[in-house]
Amino acid sequence: MLFLTAVGAISGLTFILATALVIANKKLYVYEDPRIDVVEEMLPHANCGACGFPGCRPFAEALTTGEALPGKCTVSSGEERAEIAHFLGVDVGAEEKIVARLACAGGTNVARNHARYHGHQTCRSAARVAGGGKGCFWGCLGLGDCDVVCDFDAIHMNAHNLPVVDEAKCTACGDCVEVCPKDLFSLHKESHRLWVACSSQENGDEILEDCEVGCTNCGRCEMDAPSGLITMKNNLPVVDYSRPHKTQAPIQRCPTGAIVWIDPKAGPVKGPAAKKIIRKGTLRDAPT
Repeated sequence: MLFLTAVGAISGLTFILATALVIANKKLYVYEDPRIDVVEEMLPHANCGACGFPGCRPFAEALTTGEALPGKCTVSSGEERAEIAHFLGVDVGAEEKIVARLACAGGTNVARNHARYHGHQTCRSAARVAGGGKGCFWGCLGLGDCDVVCDFDAIHMNAHNLPVVDEAKCTACGDCVEVCPKDLFSLHKESHRLWVACSSQENGDEILEDCEVGCTNCGRCEMDAPSGLITMKNNLPVVDYSRPHKTQAPIQRCPTGAIVWIDPKAGPVKGPAAKKIIRKGTLRDAPT
């Protein structure tokens, strides 16, 4: 009798809990647009965040609700974006491509070391040991953390151990920005062609003893630029990209080529006054 009572009690409790779960499921059910799964499959699954959302799934959700347009995905091809737009019955939308830019041109052929780092071969490890040993404290250490962390094959180290960004492959995921211990990478619109390729805050020609392409804070770019476009801050020119900036005037008299014009095909272009660098080998280390 006691056994039957226990079984009945458990059965009754199970029935009550099951009923409560069914009711809760109906009351708390959140409708999810079935188009989200379809759109997610049409996206590149890069989860790079270049669209402004933390991944392709959240971006797919934003697309189906009208919060965003397919054009924000700079990883997908034009045909893929058009396909998503056709499926959702919306405009493709236009979004200017964002790319990573490096604020340093101090490769091994133009920049000296004051010390040789021996240890775990990463920029982050080297930076913890007296800044990495490079003469210019702000300069690229050249150990390629950015190259390693880039999942899109958009960064390669050149012959002088300096990162080169392939803008066509760059998705503006920001991984290089996060991994660089010198904060040399930043994300910019592709149209930002006027670029300061230096991060040194040293004042005067002393920087040239350690880096032949460093900014000397001469201020010529500020003087030659349209009014208000460039201001000198912390001994470096700062470009105000909110102003019209499609001009190469500021690079013309730069004596070191620290400010350049980034040509889509030719890459960084220096002004005629910049010292010509013909050295192919490594610049000799500074005496210690």
